[in-house]
Amino acid sequence: MTKEEDVFKRKSEPGGSIEVICGAMFSGKTEELIRRLNRARIARLRVEIFSPKTDTRYQANALVSHNSNSIPSTPVENASSILLLAGDVQVIGIDEAQFFDAELPEVCNLLANKGVRVIVAGLDMDFRGQPFGPVPAIMAIAESVTKLQAVCVICGNPAMYSYRLVPDDAKILLGEKESYEPRCRACYNS
Repeated sequence: MTKEEDVFKRKSEPGGSIEVICGAMFSGKTEELIRRLNRARIARLRVEIFSPKTDTRYQANALVSHNSNSIPSTPVENASSILLLAGDVQVIGIDEAQFFDAELPEVCNLLANKGVRVIVAGLDMDFRGQPFGPVPAIMAIAESVTKLQAVCVICGNPAMYSYRLVPDDAKILLGEKESYEPRCRACYNS
């Protein structure tokens, strides 16, 4: 193969990428992930979806949005399990990325370098307003980042913070509307 043929072959092969969907709780991250994965399926691409086994709020084998939309998924113990289960896919969806271990950015890079489109959804900040899990590191290596905002339940402005309602200092506390509410910067800090 000549050098020109090799360059043409590389340009014509589908390239991998990393997309991040992030934001506060109740901002529609899982909803957007499901939408993108359904579009990939409509395009007849081979899709696999993964979520952390530790997230037990909904169905064990499905991603479920707050609007009750769902799509089948495979719960995994850790990020490296995704590599073992990915198979011959073109698109991989990963939900609740903040609950994965520190290996997730490297796993995403390996998959993207193999030509896989990797779509990652998760909280970028914890309830303290601090970077959460591996999501900020994945944002740094992603080709695109979509930061969604919820609606502040106090004033109605765009919300980017997940305010914890219950007195618990644990970094990870699984919960829904009984434990968290979205707030804008001003209402979060007041």
